[in-house]
Amino acid sequence: MRILYAHRTRARDGSAVHIRGLVEALRSRGHEVREVGPPIRAGGGSSRERPGWLLRAVREAAEYAYTPFGTWRLARAARAFRPDLLYQRYAFADASGVRVAERRGLPICLEVNAPLAREIHRTRGLLFPGLARRLERSILTRASRIAAVSGVLRDELAGEGVDPSRILVTPNGADLSRFRPDLDGTEVRRRHSLPEGRVLGFVGYLREWHRLDLVLEAMAAPRLREARLLVVGDGPARGPLEGRARSAGLSDRVRFTGEVAHAEIPLHIAAFDVALLPAINAYASPLKLFEYLACGKAVVAPKQGNLEEVVRDGKEALLFSPGDARALGEAAAGLLERPQARAALGHAGRERLLAGKFTWEGNAQRLEEAVVPLLGRPLPRGTTAPVLGGEVGGR
Repeated sequence: MRILYAHRTRARDGSAVHIRGLVEALRSRGHEVREVGPPIRAGGGSSRERPGWLLRAVREAAEYAYTPFGTWRLARAARAFRPDLLYQRYAFADASGVRVAERRGLPICLEVNAPLAREIHRTRGLLFPGLARRLERSILTRASRIAAVSGVLRDELAGEGVDPSRILVTPNGADLSRFRPDLDGTEVRRRHSLPEGRVLGFVGYLREWHRLDLVLEAMAAPRLREARLLVVGDGPARGPLEGRARSAGLSDRVRFTGEVAHAEIPLHIAAFDVALLPAINAYASPLKLFEYLACGKAVVAPKQGNLEEVVRDGKEALLFSPGDARALGEAAAGLLERPQARAALGHAGRERLLAGKFTWEGNAQRLEEAVVPLLGRPLPRGTTAPVLGGEVGGR
């Protein structure tokens, strides 16, 4: 296929990793992919969780006004490239993809990572939330296919009026050539003065809703008095977390790395003994989970539907009641105390990743299967591999 891949992502965060991973996987499978989007810049996003009224108004107006420019840019690229498929990472209020697809008679797949109108209203606030939801519903219902990142999100979109038969589930994934269980984290542990066998770890852009405060609370328990925490990443929650660690007398047991290039993340995960995902929203597909599993790390995460689509409690991860610091701490302490159980859980997690094809290659295969009926012609023999649709879409 000739795929025109459109996005509006500028931050060098998990969104950029997702874009790069899928583009590379599609190209490795023989597809010609042309990317249309802004240059990636440093940083993980805005440091202001909820900006003031004027800034919100300006930003919201700019987002609504983007569609005409995006349509012009995308139409120009489509004329030059003559794609078989338009694939767009959906951005708030951006109707450019469906407009160009309709004008050119092209199938379009919209990748949806969140119910953005509702999520943005919750996090930063929208001046016209009702208008935003109606516009989003209009855009999504016009797409040929929707690639939702979790089964929970698929169900939410169906509840908003999107035809369920048009929705496929394509979660985040991991690059198995980079995230491997044979990596050595000795140098990272030495750099941060971390003892082997006692390291809890977290990777991510630090926001309040990641709930690292739960980890700090758990570390005050007697069973974790020897544990150390390595926080890999930066963000607006770092300052408050450092202050909380000082107040709790944990400063000497917590290390913050600051921003780390994605290419260096695997070696940092290799330094973990237990990998933590303290909190995640109900519909997301957390990139860190797949990268932890690919590295063969024992994972402690909340027990909720979107994560149980990937891992089962006690089999590929230990899952705790969301928001329960004590339960999180007990799960982590049990794994630190039992190296063999920790290793077995990590091994099972990686096997689950492989069996479920939770990789960028697996997502490329799922996309192929979903869009072939839209093309009016088969792909060359051997291009499309069997897809474990039930494994990905189930709870």
